[in-house]
Amino acid sequence: MPRGNKLKDELKYEIAGITLLALAILIFISIINPSVGMVGKLVNNSLMRLAGEGRYLLPVLLAFFGCKMLYRKSKARMPVNIYGAMIVTVVALTLLHFSIPGDYVLKAGLQGDGGGIIGGVTYFLLLKSFGIWGVYIILAALLLVGLLLLTNQSIVVLINYVWHKTAGVLKKTIRLVDDFLFVNSSDGEADEQEDAPVIIDRCNVNDMPGNPVDKDYLAEDGEEDAAGEPVATLQKERKSNIIYYRPFRQAADGEAEAYAEEKYEETPANRAELKKSPPATGKKVYKLPSISLLAKPVRGKINKNNRDITENIKRLEETLVSFGIKAKVTQVSRGPAITRYEIQPPPGVKVSRIVGLADDIALSMAAPDVRIEAPIPGKAVVGIEVPNKEIATVYLRELVETVDFQKSPLHLTIALGKDIAGNPIVDDLARMPHLLIAGATGAGKSVCLNTLIAGFLFKSTPEQVKFLIIDPKMVELTTFNGIPHLVSPVVTDPKKAATSLRWAVKEMEYRYELFARSGTRDIIRYNNLMRRQGNDPLPLLVIIIDELADLMMVAPADVEDAICRLAQMARAAGIHLVVATQRPSVDIITGLIKANIPSRISFAVSSQIDSRTILDMGGAEKLLGQGDMLFCPVGASKPVRVQGAYLSDREVEVLVQFWKQQSEPDYDESIVKEAAQTVDAPDPEDELLALAVKIFLETGHASISLLQRRLHIGYARAARLIDIMENKGYVGGYEGSKPRTVLITPDEYMRQFYSRPDAQAGNDN
Repeated sequence: MPRGNKLKDELKYEIAGITLLALAILIFISIINPSVGMVGKLVNNSLMRLAGEGRYLLPVLLAFFGCKMLYRKSKARMPVNIYGAMIVTVVALTLLHFSIPGDYVLKAGLQGDGGGIIGGVTYFLLLKSFGIWGVYIILAALLLVGLLLLTNQSIVVLINYVWHKTAGVLKKTIRLVDDFLFVNSSDGEADEQEDAPVIIDRCNVNDMPGNPVDKDYLAEDGEEDAAGEPVATLQKERKSNIIYYRPFRQAADGEAEAYAEEKYEETPANRAELKKSPPATGKKVYKLPSISLLAKPVRGKINKNNRDITENIKRLEETLVSFGIKAKVTQVSRGPAITRYEIQPPPGVKVSRIVGLADDIALSMAAPDVRIEAPIPGKAVVGIEVPNKEIATVYLRELVETVDFQKSPLHLTIALGKDIAGNPIVDDLARMPHLLIAGATGAGKSVCLNTLIAGFLFKSTPEQVKFLIIDPKMVELTTFNGIPHLVSPVVTDPKKAATSLRWAVKEMEYRYELFARSGTRDIIRYNNLMRRQGNDPLPLLVIIIDELADLMMVAPADVEDAICRLAQMARAAGIHLVVATQRPSVDIITGLIKANIPSRISFAVSSQIDSRTILDMGGAEKLLGQGDMLFCPVGASKPVRVQGAYLSDREVEVLVQFWKQQSEPDYDESIVKEAAQTVDAPDPEDELLALAVKIFLETGHASISLLQRRLHIGYARAARLIDIMENKGYVGGYEGSKPRTVLITPDEYMRQFYSRPDAQAGNDN
């Protein structure tokens, strides 16, 4: 059984680690006390001859590798570490010979002085071959290489880390000295605060008592962030394409996605975040939330046992050979949910033959389903994507902690998840510029929307980004009600949703009028001009629609027209759409909507037809669910498979509460009033109402089919005219197959309609 094999491997690693530790202790005792027996004397004399005064390094190295075997329980990087340890040891033994004259190097080594035989021979050969300066250079290079192999860390990363730490300490020291020597005038500070501009201050964990972690990532954001000073971010050049960085570390086996609701702990830092209130100044001072508001990922053992991958490679190659394809696996990329095997087809083999073997490959590898990408963009190989036996959850905190997310100056930075190779994917919504999301129920669509909004809340203040959230299902996004970023409460009524979209169109037109009067082309240039003139810039506006199908059922024409107008023109005005639906059918995602929203995300769908509707290609029907998605940004030839980030309901509530504590929402009154009028106002009269009543007076009975024949209109409009006349008392109620009774008299008809100019005009026609 797999569980039994896993236990045996762990026991084997522990036995090896205990053996190495015992051997290290015995060798150390033999060195310091040679009278422990024949074996001790032999070990001591041998090590003295070989390593001289550096013989103490051997038990230290053995103890190091023994502890590593015990705690990590993995041998994946042991050969690399051993090579590094050997190089560092040889360099250290050679350095011990520097104090010995060159003529006596070999003799001293044979006698056990300096670095013994190893150090003496190495130093003698290098000295005779390259001279003393060559020895210095070669040993320095070998020492760096050995440290790289031993620690598996980049020298550049270590230097940057030390540099940032040193710079932070120096800056804090200078500030303390400055505060000690100079005292600022409190009156002057008070006068300055009254006219101070809006400040965007990152609320970091350095300002919170009782939180011992999460400080390193902020120190990497630059000297200003590390010191906790206010930082202002302006929207600059767009980043191109997807950002990849840092290799993937697989989380614990069998972990549940609902970990955060069960294991989330309110630390003193989190309570300090929520209780902080902005200072009482004339302008709003917003603090961006820190990563400590997000629950920490469950860090598990790094599974680097390649036995399963080796067996799958063998099965895959044997399966292809059985169908007459002698292909070889050239590379394997393991991600959180999927492992991709890249195979090199032999000459003369069509790619379609390999694609047609998807079901046979899934059968041979005992996989629920297999997706084949043929070919992989930019490579002359075919990718076979096989689900992992255990899916590792990707947590939003892992993505938010990355340097690229923290240093991004863009307010609409989104953290989607990790790709097949385990590389985090961060992109910019403003570059897309609109996003269409589709997927079946339970595939991860709502969690994806929560992570998108949470990413915006980590990067922007209410002055920078505003939200218009439409949630007809009334359960998914209503949690964000009350945050100061909203221009109106979360819209849950489909009738109000159509009105809110019309307001967004008017807002777009208003912004373009501002651009035209100021002589600018887009919101970036306009805001730069406003800042130079000392005026307030316009915020970006993100419109998020959780379920498009519900809106299309209520008002399809109005909703489609508004979405198409916004998608066509709103990018330069700083308005962006995120549209989601669980029904990716052609009557919901129409051709006009697809043509104007180039960036798409597809979660698992039920059929290939739905996959083609959202992505214009198949493949989404083979996804696993639970956040497994295909992300196709604008300009990409093929979608990228991504395991979406997970954000629990508890984390959303904490983040929302953080923003609620800072400010009350400032709703746009025009949206609220117009939406209220839309629901409360009666239906407007049809322009054909007067003519329809006249027809019923002439015929003496009322029916829908009569209006259809005489007015040449459709069934829906004719039925609506009948309903209006019934509500006004012009015709009687429904009587089955009999025509309705006409209740209005000719005199009432003349008083009702001929006294109005518009009705007069309608009758004249």
